[in-house]
Amino acid sequence: MAGRHFGEIEGIEEGALFATREDLSAADVHRPLQAGISGSQGEGSDSIVVSGGYEDDEDFGDLIVYTGHGGRDANTGEQIEDQAFARGNAALARNKALGLPVRVIRGSQLDSPFAPEHGYRYDGLYFVDEFWEETGRSGYKVWRYRLQKNLIASQPALKPGAEPPTRVERRQVTTTRIVRDTQLSIRVKQIYDYCCQVCGIRLDTPAGPYAEGAHIKPLGVPHDGPDHGSNILCLCPNHHVLFDDGAIALTDELEVLGLDMRRKLTTKHEINFEYIRYHREHFGVLIK
Repeated sequence: MAGRHFGEIEGIEEGALFATREDLSAADVHRPLQAGISGSQGEGSDSIVVSGGYEDDEDFGDLIVYTGHGGRDANTGEQIEDQAFARGNAALARNKALGLPVRVIRGSQLDSPFAPEHGYRYDGLYFVDEFWEETGRSGYKVWRYRLQKNLIASQPALKPGAEPPTRVERRQVTTTRIVRDTQLSIRVKQIYDYCCQVCGIRLDTPAGPYAEGAHIKPLGVPHDGPDHGSNILCLCPNHHVLFDDGAIALTDELEVLGLDMRRKLTTKHEINFEYIRYHREHFGVLIK
């Protein structure tokens, strides 16, 4: 789609209401008249409509667990086959890789306390912070995306030469955050002397050695993995990103899938294989 725009549309404020999909399209808020995802695999997704078309959608307000497109019967709307990782589904995943925002529009047909009473409402910018595949309620594989709202996106940008405001407007917002036990992560990293369990590399900085604690089964909704040492790996930043995005995964023998060379995970602490399987079955499904 020519002229795809990521971010706010000039003149359209959060909370703006639209009677029809045609009105959304005319305002460039969400151009497709039928598709719930606007985007392409190469560019990313600029907007989505959450309107109750997929039974697996979950709406928590500032957090949405969104279901990808495809696999539904055109007449009944029922899920009749697995969803493919293509088109809009791949586009939303691209947003995570590029850090692109996506405009979220809720429709009145959505079974949610956050849905508008009539028509459609533009509800601001969200970011894709995770995507995975799982078996949906109908028994078919669907792609899922966890979107977090950008709570500061609606603050107006300063025009060139304008003076900054003397008083900052404050709004009370309610968010749900996971309090991570950082000591657990530190202990796991100390066991490996801050060396990555995949590649063995240790990053030494002027402030000391650096590594990242990667949760195997994610902590957040809807995975609800535990913040426990058996659910944490010590990884370098590169392999942490590859692990979280499903570019690498682990077999039950702890061999690393997705690498050009055969490599086995270094292990010096107890790892729960239930979490290894969960990660592989939800995040590693595209590894050949």
